[in-house]
Amino acid sequence: MTFGVNMTGPDNATLQMLQMLQSSALAVVLPAAYSLVVLVSIPGNLFALWVLCRHIGPRSPSVIFMINLSVTDLLLATVLPFQIYYHCNGHHWVFGRPLCNVVTVAFYANMYGSILSMTCISVDRFLGVVHPLSSARWRRRRYAVGLCTGCWLLLLAALFPLARTDLTYAVDALGIVTCFDVLKWTMLPGLAMWAIFLFTIFVVLFLIPFLVTVACYTATITQLLRTADRHGQGQRRRSVRLAAVVLLSFVTCFAPNNFVLLVHMVSRLFLGRSYYHVYKLTLSLSCLNNCLDPFVYYFASREFQLRLRDYLGYGRLPSDSQEARRDSVFSARTTLSARSGSNGHGDGLVPTPGPGLKTQESVL
Repeated sequence: MTFGVNMTGPDNATLQMLQMLQSSALAVVLPAAYSLVVLVSIPGNLFALWVLCRHIGPRSPSVIFMINLSVTDLLLATVLPFQIYYHCNGHHWVFGRPLCNVVTVAFYANMYGSILSMTCISVDRFLGVVHPLSSARWRRRRYAVGLCTGCWLLLLAALFPLARTDLTYAVDALGIVTCFDVLKWTMLPGLAMWAIFLFTIFVVLFLIPFLVTVACYTATITQLLRTADRHGQGQRRRSVRLAAVVLLSFVTCFAPNNFVLLVHMVSRLFLGRSYYHVYKLTLSLSCLNNCLDPFVYYFASREFQLRLRDYLGYGRLPSDSQEARRDSVFSARTTLSARSGSNGHGDGLVPTPGPGLKTQESVL
């Protein structure tokens, strides 16, 4: 979005930005990137939901977070066709004000929802690998459901100013009606409120989750590398690679977009310059994360691999070790010996150290 539109119309910086958006490069890159996301994300995440819900089940916090992430990815992919048509149509919105608000709020809620979901997964993996015993009482299904609900309430509250205002704007000089690309100053009462709103979104919905995710996966990888005796060589190697892939995906897809947004906000609010065209390019990059999530699930779970190979007619996976056959990386639960197992409570176990204790940790 760009700012600085008052009652007299858009300023020169806004008009120049809109002309940049209508350039041939952006007109091709943005629809192509969003089309790729739709074509890959919808079938990939539908398959992921089918495996997660029917064949694995929401029996652990990790799976609940992954179900939430898959739903988030699907919701984002369903609103992208409107964005594709909008960009192909010269950034001229023809679907009316209500649908512009719905698409915009859904787009950003689901993008930041993906960030929060991946952060929840990283924290759950950190607790499961680094503090498996002391954290067991908190790694339960009801807490995971409550955390997912809290994340969505936070998103809706943060994006409420967008939901209650008119996000369309008629640019008479160019003969187009924009959707969210141009925002009126009157949307919020004054420059200070604009700064608070935008910086709150950046810090709360990106920067803090970003730092938490980096810290958790760094600690998780370090712990896995140090505990060769506790994790078999094959499983340990896969765990480290998977954590590295997820962390790389988070950093490359979400970080550029949000840091460019920070530069654009500061420049537009205080310096009168706009980098919105760069922000739009990196926004398409953040959406590509939707294409990566199904592949992460595939590499994380033997159930996914088996189901996909069955559909492709390749049969069962060759076993790489007895440990790989025994442990599902989605189990994310602690199993006790027969004597200790009788003391489980409801939706999770609170393990106590002992010779009969075996941990089976999800590695995502």
